[in-house]
Amino acid sequence: MGVAVSVRRVLAAQGLHLRPPPRPGRSARQAFPEWVDYRPKQLWIYDTSHFSRAGVSVTVIEDLVSRKWIADIVSAEETSTQVQIVFSNALAVEGLLPLVEARADGRVDPSVDDDNRPILLAISDNGPQMTSGSTREALMALMAIAQHFGRPGTPTDQAWIESLFGHLKAEWPHLLTIADPAVLRAELALIRSRYNGVRLHAIGYVTPDDEHEGRGPAIRKAREADLEAARLRRLAYHRQQPPPQSDQGPDDVG
Repeated sequence: MGVAVSVRRVLAAQGLHLRPPPRPGRSARQAFPEWVDYRPKQLWIYDTSHFSRAGVSVTVIEDLVSRKWIADIVSAEETSTQVQIVFSNALAVEGLLPLVEARADGRVDPSVDDDNRPILLAISDNGPQMTSGSTREALMALMAIAQHFGRPGTPTDQAWIESLFGHLKAEWPHLLTIADPAVLRAELALIRSRYNGVRLHAIGYVTPDDEHEGRGPAIRKAREADLEAARLRRLAYHRQQPPPQSDQGPDDVG
């Protein structure tokens, strides 16, 4: 830093000035399309994380609203083929394939986005397997899925899926020690079930499964009622207790 300042001073003394390159403007996050409703089964986010000990990549699809871990694929490759497979599995798991078939008319133009056609919005980073023509033409357009990309080099635009991978590796660190891809695949299946249906109940939160199936509001309302009832019982108990007696005897006064 001191050397750079000295160089500028020497140049300034000679009537020369360095013009630093302009800073790039702060990019604004692109809004979701107007046709998207913020509810489960409308917004999917997906990304890939690496498990180097097993030598594989794991691509996960998560529901952005409910945080449900919908589907995943474990593979030594990281291409548009894996994206197509995991999306096909996720559509089957969510029972959306009949809706896809109903929308398919055999005359889809993959170069045109039709806001009336998509059944959901798929959010991802700008990885080559996400932006490739194969993904767009062979998968997203034919399956009536619209795409939304985060800003390059901005992980916060994928915060939901980044958080899932962070919890996955922090809470189940043994996954990073597994060398056999088949064992890793089996472990992920077990953890996915716990992640979706059990994990957050342990700390009194609504699980992704509850949120995904619409049970979340009723569960939160019931828990609020339980907390209020417990507060009223506590108040009633303390009101029924006799006031504390003083330790001072009559001779201690004055």
